[in-house]
Amino acid sequence: MSTVTPARPEAPAPHPPRLLPTAAVFTAAVGALVVLSALHLTQGTSSVDSVDVLKLMVGAADPGVWNVLEGARLPRLAAAMLVGLALGASGVLLQTVARNPLASPDTLAVNAGAYLAVTVVAAFGISLPLLSGIGVAFAGAVATAGLVLALAAGGGGSATTRLILAGSATAMAANSLVSVLLILFEESTTGLFAWGSGSLSLAGFAPVVQAAPLVALAVAGALLLGPHLDLLRLGDDTAASLGVHVRRTRTLAVVCSLMLAACAVAVAGPIGFVGLAAPVIARQIAQRLPGLHAHRVLIPFSAVCGALVIVGADLALRATVDAEKAIYIPVGVTTTLLGAGIMVWLARSVRSAGSQDKPAILHGAANRGRTAYALIVTGLAVGAAAALVAGMLAGDTMLLGGDLLNWLAGKTGSTYTWIIDQRYPRVLAAVLAGAALACAGTVTQGVLRNPLAEPGLLGVTAGAGIGAVTLITWAPNAGAWTLTGVAAAGGLAAFGIVYALAWRGGLDTGRLVLIGIGVWSFGMAVITLIILASDPWDTPKAMTWLSGTTYGRTADRLIPLAAALAVVLPLVLAHRKEIDLLALDDDTPRVLGVRLERTRLLLLGAAAVLTAAAVAVVGVIGFVGLVAPHLARALVGSRHTRVLPVSIFLGVLLVSIADTLGRTVIAPAQIPAGLVCALIGTPYFIWLLWRTRT
Repeated sequence: MSTVTPARPEAPAPHPPRLLPTAAVFTAAVGALVVLSALHLTQGTSSVDSVDVLKLMVGAADPGVWNVLEGARLPRLAAAMLVGLALGASGVLLQTVARNPLASPDTLAVNAGAYLAVTVVAAFGISLPLLSGIGVAFAGAVATAGLVLALAAGGGGSATTRLILAGSATAMAANSLVSVLLILFEESTTGLFAWGSGSLSLAGFAPVVQAAPLVALAVAGALLLGPHLDLLRLGDDTAASLGVHVRRTRTLAVVCSLMLAACAVAVAGPIGFVGLAAPVIARQIAQRLPGLHAHRVLIPFSAVCGALVIVGADLALRATVDAEKAIYIPVGVTTTLLGAGIMVWLARSVRSAGSQDKPAILHGAANRGRTAYALIVTGLAVGAAAALVAGMLAGDTMLLGGDLLNWLAGKTGSTYTWIIDQRYPRVLAAVLAGAALACAGTVTQGVLRNPLAEPGLLGVTAGAGIGAVTLITWAPNAGAWTLTGVAAAGGLAAFGIVYALAWRGGLDTGRLVLIGIGVWSFGMAVITLIILASDPWDTPKAMTWLSGTTYGRTADRLIPLAAALAVVLPLVLAHRKEIDLLALDDDTPRVLGVRLERTRLLLLGAAAVLTAAAVAVVGVIGFVGLVAPHLARALVGSRHTRVLPVSIFLGVLLVSIADTLGRTVIAPAQIPAGLVCALIGTPYFIWLLWRTRT
């Protein structure tokens, strides 16, 4: 079971002698916000600086100074403060209701749901006033938050890990749908990619003015619930015995929280992890100053902390990056870097007890006989071959089987030769990536004894992505081996960081999963920052690579991935019996003479190499390493001698079919294979979470 050590409960209300230090802390926080706001006004693309602002305050400035402030800087500052206040208050409410310090509008997919709803409306050309847009965002937030909370319910002691996994999967599905809409409706959704990471570039005060009353109303409602939320800390039964209507209080608190998050998204887009970072900062201060623990004090203090986080992050971005580039870099990227770091720090306090950490191999069917197993493998092999042939035939130009035979015999004309020469590296890239990701996922789930794990949770995808995108951005002519080497080095470095952070007297699987998600979020923010900072106008490159695609792949780029499979796959197969033992518990392998930590590190390192090599070739493709092992166990049972080959065939099928569909459904336009895999894999993952609720 996985839990996060909570802060020691305090009295619901502060004692009178502590009012003075509480007021002092509030004054200091507000004072810091005033100072940061003043500095914020001095940053921008124009020549207006601190001297001009001071002259304006004493009435000696040029009239153009006020025009600059009124037209751009003051609306940006007002948006930062309003959104920060809203997200800070929203996060503390969600953490209280979920009784989980890792709960936030991001980890519960609230921001992702609101973003999806707004994108759907924009994609179909529906123009709405801001207040209606807030209603749309609120509806999306309610839908995703309700789904995540329902999926995480019944998780027992593992509720923390389940909550974050459910939120991550739901957010990934929502973001995948957003990416599909951005690709299909490019003209009507122009600018939503950068806005999707949070943008404070407003053309005036209208959005802030319209949203501010709703934010104030939601905060006021939360403050009225404050005493009841204080009593909920004592437990549902105790609170009910003291006259608290527990379900109604929780529902109203969630409604207030979602309204605050919806207002923030409608004004500035989904700014990441502020709703996690601000409450954590507030609660850490409250541990030393118990007077802050009462919700009528904690909620406004967390709101001020949220404003400090966003204003400070935007100020840091504009002070360190060229002013022109800072316009195109979403402030949410900076806040995600901070919030993901806080999430990793919190996750380090997770501890598990093996009673609830069920082995992944127990989630399969009974082992089948040899004949049945042979038939299954044969059927999957035929299916994989058929998927390969279908991938060669389908595309923006449909081919016939005879065209392939003529190409193999060197008898095709120049047009068909060019088409097939461009297509076969893509088909092989899908086959190799599917095999690598499925094998890595099988190893990851078995070694970590977590049926919800997948290679991306090791931090490998993020690390490999940082390495690959950095090289592609600043050395676009680098060779395939160089690219793969850099990506592999980044992936292994990230894996080493995750493994080291998760190690506290032993490896805790729940802690490793949570830290891996935090590192993944951090890495994705770094990738977005690199791309937008290097070329603010090249968002298609960001979308394409982060979505996972085989587009433009050449045969020489596939050689490193094929070499990685050739080296790592035999190693994994040679340790298939050790994986069976590791999937049981920690004691059985030791009793049978397995060197536990060395074997675990070797196998996870092998999974990291395969994942990094796949990321270097096709970008970020999720869910393959999650879905394929589960389907394999459902087909052939739990022994990895059988699970590994079946899982590899399934991975090949999944990525090949996804790539073929993405190239043909809306041809000549294309949907990246990673998005199709996410849309296929997410429902399965959600069903898996639902099935294992109890």
